[in-house]
Amino acid sequence: MRYLSFTLLFLLLLFLSLPANAQNSIEDLEPEQYFDFWVGEWELSWTDKQGNQGKGINVIEKILDGEVIQEHFESTGGSQKGYKGTSISVYNPQRESWHQAWADNQGGYIDLLGSVDGNKRIFQTGPRPGPQGNTIISRMVFYDITENTFTWDWESSTNEGDTWMLNWRIEYKRVK
Repeated sequence: MRYLSFTLLFLLLLFLSLPANAQNSIEDLEPEQYFDFWVGEWELSWTDKQGNQGKGINVIEKILDGEVIQEHFESTGGSQKGYKGTSISVYNPQRESWHQAWADNQGGYIDLLGSVDGNKRIFQTGPRPGPQGNTIISRMVFYDITENTFTWDWESSTNEGDTWMLNWRIEYKRVK
């Protein structure tokens, strides 16, 4: 009987601890928490269009009393070695929307608007002129989010978002 009581107690404690260790579902979060999973230090890996391996680091922190998420991205290996960028992401409660501004060491600057689609978190640009005179929309998609890993895609569309073309996929692995 004593063994059975101990076993039941152990199983009960194990069961009760599971939700605390699981990644929060989007339904369990307030909108200002949608991108909190991203905060931390990450090792990055990807394969470029020529099949070469790339790697990098990304340090994401909350700043300004925890109201703003700041990103520090650096490509440390592969064909994009030396590419660096930073972003500021913030939830605007008056507009009930996320906004991100990205700038990089090649003179790039992008404004993005955040959204959620199921368990995917998305930052998307507005329409802009493309190189062939067409209109392009770009977006980053965070998905397969766990406590220590997720996948990030940079995609573009030339038909107002009806279909998306993958430009860059990065696998994130948490360091801290």
